[in-house]
Amino acid sequence: MSYNIIDLLNLMVHENASDLHLHVGRPPSLRISGSIVPVEGTSLTPADTEALMKSITPEPHQRRLQETGGSDFGFEFEDKARFRVSVFKAKGHHGIVLRLIPNKIFGLRELGLPDRVKELLQRPRGLILVTGPTGSGKSTSLASMVNWINENVDDHIVTIEDPIEYYHDHKRSIVTQREVHNDIPDFASAIRAGLRQDPDVILVGEMRDLETIEAAITAAETGHLVFGTLHTTGAARTVDRIIDAFQSTAKDQIRIQLASSLVAVISQVLCRKKDGTGRIAAFELMINTDSTAALIRDNKTYRITSDIQTGAALGMITLDAYLLNLFQKGIISADEAITYSQDADDMRIKVKNH
Repeated sequence: MSYNIIDLLNLMVHENASDLHLHVGRPPSLRISGSIVPVEGTSLTPADTEALMKSITPEPHQRRLQETGGSDFGFEFEDKARFRVSVFKAKGHHGIVLRLIPNKIFGLRELGLPDRVKELLQRPRGLILVTGPTGSGKSTSLASMVNWINENVDDHIVTIEDPIEYYHDHKRSIVTQREVHNDIPDFASAIRAGLRQDPDVILVGEMRDLETIEAAITAAETGHLVFGTLHTTGAARTVDRIIDAFQSTAKDQIRIQLASSLVAVISQVLCRKKDGTGRIAAFELMINTDSTAALIRDNKTYRITSDIQTGAALGMITLDAYLLNLFQKGIISADEAITYSQDADDMRIKVKNH
């Protein structure tokens, strides 16, 4: 049996799957509500995955796949959906994973983002970090934030992505979207070039390396509102991850820069709903206060969580408090709350006493 990519994409849209996996030795598989479900049919052969890869992968990305073993790009499927595509080699064969990017950009409240986030989006400068594991919905949250600025503020927004996922039309703001490898060679040079394009807001799709982190912090210090993403969970770990990227001789300096330029850290995870109808995001929000800035400067990041707990009046919330709230409302199970919590032992006690 041979598979047709159009049929598989239609099935993905119909089943509201978040991802499609195409691997040799297994039937095509959909991720639905967090679980991977194989499609009925035969296992894919090396010839199948190669044909499916070639049917959607532009020539430059096919060349990069052969040269480097993998490539990522955006793919438009008729007028139904966009996909973020990762093609790669594994055991000498081709593999493909497609992530569905919804056509609709959700509102901040629809996603469950804390209300205080809207105020943060009106800051004239500084660094807002959106963090979480792969597949936790960071791109969706960032698209929602960019869209809110686009609809409410007269700004120039520059996004630097790999690949571009959500398309933004010009609304009240002008939006310039640049794709790494396509429009610009890398994140760091795109940030530096972006500073010459009169931006107000810069979105950095991924802060992958030291050069990109340095460029993002410099942009935030020089009067721009910068959004960046990291694959960390929790504000304390995020700050540590940035500082650890620098050599020991530069750590004190970067602590001072980060303490003054950081606006907020928004961490998120995606949890399965108890009723099986999909997934819901849980958030942690840390806003950089004078107290938090002092902890960052003094290398006492282990106390940041306690600062968030005492900052509830400012709109801050810990990830564990958000998860507990979802559990108490019956939206997620006790197991899900424990799995995604920062302090599993403490969460186990709290859900047991509920």
